[in-house]
Amino acid sequence: MKTLSLPTRAILALGFFCALACGGLAQQQTSLTDQYRDAAGRLIGAALVDKPGWEKLTYLTTVIGHRLSGSPQLERAVAWAADAMRADGLDNVRLQLVKVPHWVRGREYVSVVAPMERPLPMLGLGGSIATPPEGITAPVVVVSNFDELEALGQEKISGKIVLYDVPWTGYGPTVRYRSIGAARAAKLGAVGMLLRSVTDRSLYTPHTGAMDTRSADATVPAAAITVEDSAWIHRMADAGREVRVKLYMEAKMLPDADSANVIGEITGREKPEEVVVMGGHFDSWDVGQGAQDDGASCIAAWQALTILKQLGLKPRRTLRVVLWTNEENGLRGGQAYRESLGADISSHIAAIEMDGGAEKPVGFGLGLAGVDPNSKDPRYEAAMEKLKQIGRLLEGIEAGEITRGGGGADIGPLMRDGVPGLGQRTIGERYFDWHHTNADTLDKIDPQNFRKAVAMLAVMGYVLADMPERLVEAAK
Repeated sequence: MKTLSLPTRAILALGFFCALACGGLAQQQTSLTDQYRDAAGRLIGAALVDKPGWEKLTYLTTVIGHRLSGSPQLERAVAWAADAMRADGLDNVRLQLVKVPHWVRGREYVSVVAPMERPLPMLGLGGSIATPPEGITAPVVVVSNFDELEALGQEKISGKIVLYDVPWTGYGPTVRYRSIGAARAAKLGAVGMLLRSVTDRSLYTPHTGAMDTRSADATVPAAAITVEDSAWIHRMADAGREVRVKLYMEAKMLPDADSANVIGEITGREKPEEVVVMGGHFDSWDVGQGAQDDGASCIAAWQALTILKQLGLKPRRTLRVVLWTNEENGLRGGQAYRESLGADISSHIAAIEMDGGAEKPVGFGLGLAGVDPNSKDPRYEAAMEKLKQIGRLLEGIEAGEITRGGGGADIGPLMRDGVPGLGQRTIGERYFDWHHTNADTLDKIDPQNFRKAVAMLAVMGYVLADMPERLVEAAK
């Protein structure tokens, strides 16, 4: 056998190590799309034919129904979910106890007493106080915004019921009249408040929702009426015809009640101490079935983990689902979860929330504390690039769009302390038709759109929990 010279051996050795290094570099540069194509295909395929997830959502909405904080229905849902998660084989299933507000609606009505008599469909706003036992009968003063309210002043507002007939300009700008409208009217001597329901379309359906009860001035009973009746009263006022109504409400706030976040997970195979968390809020208003808001989201996130478990896909890090309690009128569940983590939440590398209904999904939006999504911050841009690579795995179900800005109410406390937050996105065409109404029922959900939501949460959650690097590296 011929013996190689020292220079020849050195050259070959150098070539060998270059090959190793170049191979490692090529592996590093392989996109997340390529690395996880097979796993994503398995997850999407399983989710799109999954039946147990829909069966769970059917049980939650049909048998248990709406789930206001403090209600027996919410606590039945909490107990059922914990038992069912254990039956699914999820790891470390547990209840995280939370004290929640307990507001009770009671009997309520609004009726026109002059210039004619007729009832008005209505829903009291969450957190409202009751009327006196005899109700409140008073003329209605109509305003379209707070400037008009202030311009009328105490002389024209005192002793009246204020109606905010506020045109829809998007949820954020419009919902503030629900939040603080009663307080602003009360400061000027109003005896009650009515609100045009916060929606862009209406089929004679009133929408409830939470008032901001932190102000000592929020002392007048408050209720939502339909868009149609609000417009009618406004037209009557414009014609110089006074409308008088009787408002009757038995609403009251009871002492805080016991509730819980429901938690289950798949323990990470290499870095179990690092966590990707995702979920939705398990509570709803005390109307409808809490299907779009937010039962479908909770079941979709839960079923995503169940499918991962069934397929034997165990990520590098822990993937956790949380069904948060009390988002609608207190946010206590999200706050309790954050507080349970203590001072150091660096273990949480990403949080995903779905709270926009179960219409056709389109993708995810990314939020990062202290970073303007349009600022070209290097850490944000690097995270966006990773998410776009993951998004390509979802293009087959048209749910891979990655947008700037995102998050959610329940993951808000985590995001404020630096955890990257993702909000699941849908086309959002009809959500506010049903939002906080008696029409938020299971029949409004397309089962296949729901299954696509399961698929996209499964893929995004799994890849974020399994990929070698964190979504966002720590700031230097």
